Amino acid sequence: MVDVGLFISYILIGVCVLTAVGMPLVKAFGDPDSLKKMGIGVGALLVVFVISYLIADGTPQGDASGTTAKMVGAGIYTFYILALGAVGGIVYTEIKKAAE
Repeated sequence: MVDVGLFISYILIGVCVLTAVGMPLVKAFGDPDSLKKMGIGVGALLVVFVISYLIADGTPQGDASGTTAKMVGAGIYTFYILALGAVGGIVYTEIKKAAE
């Protein structure tokens, strides 16, 4: 019984992922400007991750290999950069609203 429920859950997760990724793409192909903006956003995320990967330390820790340690470090640095950007954006918006 558990196997059937797990299989159905996998199917539903797959449908949700396809819908969540597919619907914005379908809408974006109808509007080239939004496709361009989406490409810029994805490119910016890739640049942040590449920078994070380059500055990450690949020293193995415990059972993790050097590659795994480098990817984990890159993920952590990416999170820090994006979180700092989000907080900076919030502060900038609040200061701009207060100045008006």
